[in-house]
Amino acid sequence: MVSKDELQSNLKEKFDINKNISQALTKEECERLFELLCNEPTAVKLVGSYAEKNSSLGHNNASYARARNQVQRKFEVLQAEHLQLEKSIESIEAAKATLENKKRILEEEQKQLEAEVQGLSLTNQSLNFDVQTLTNQNDELIVANTQLKKENKDLKNIVDQIRLRLARDTKMLLQYEDSEVKKAVIRLFRWTLG
Repeated sequence: MVSKDELQSNLKEKFDINKNISQALTKEECERLFELLCNEPTAVKLVGSYAEKNSSLGHNNASYARARNQVQRKFEVLQAEHLQLEKSIESIEAAKATLENKKRILEEEQKQLEAEVQGLSLTNQSLNFDVQTLTNQNDELIVANTQLKKENKDLKNIVDQIRLRLARDTKMLLQYEDSEVKKAVIRLFRWTLG
């Protein structure tokens, strides 16, 4: 008794009918088909044509499957590259946000420094004005001091002239006889000497 599998093998070996095609048939149908092909050359030719076409389609399917696998691998590579690029973009965006934050902080610090420089500049202008005022007052004091020294010297000369004249006049008065006049002159002379 021949099994279905043996009948399928016979169909494959003798008429190139693939087992995948004969799998849908029952054992009895396989038997009738085998007998038909053994007795009918036209049916064999038709089956051969189908088998050849099936083989061609099988080659095409294999080729398409290889191409599909290549495309699938390329797609997976592209997906991996896409994920890597997304991570890179996220990293760059995070770095950009950090840099923008640092830039904002630096701008605020720059504004504070500019305000401090402006304040120091105003203070410096005020100090320059004070220095100029003090310089002018110092110049005025130097002029006044010079004038005072000159006036003091002139006054001393006048006092010396007065003392000299008083001493000379006192000496002349002391030559007179009246003792009261002499005493008064001596008191006056002492008083003028301080």
